[in-house]
Amino acid sequence: MFTTFTALALAGGVLRLVLQWQLRKRWGISLGIPQALAGALVVLAGVHEFVKPGPVPVPLGLNLGLLWPDLLWRRA
Repeated sequence: MFTTFTALALAGGVLRLVLQWQLRKRWGISLGIPQALAGALVVLAGVHEFVKPGPVPVPLGLNLGLLWPDLLWRRA
């Protein structure tokens, strides 16, 4: 059985895959953010509530699923 974290990470990955596919198919563009920003967003989503500088409305699993390609591969 999947945990909530795993389900959210998979949903984020699938959402990113479909969004990337549709953007490339329709307009020929590629979606990507810098690795430093992706890492900062993942760290902010994973920090405990009392340390956060502000609310992060996206759970860690979904955030990690959406930003995983940006964290793994560097684009030129």
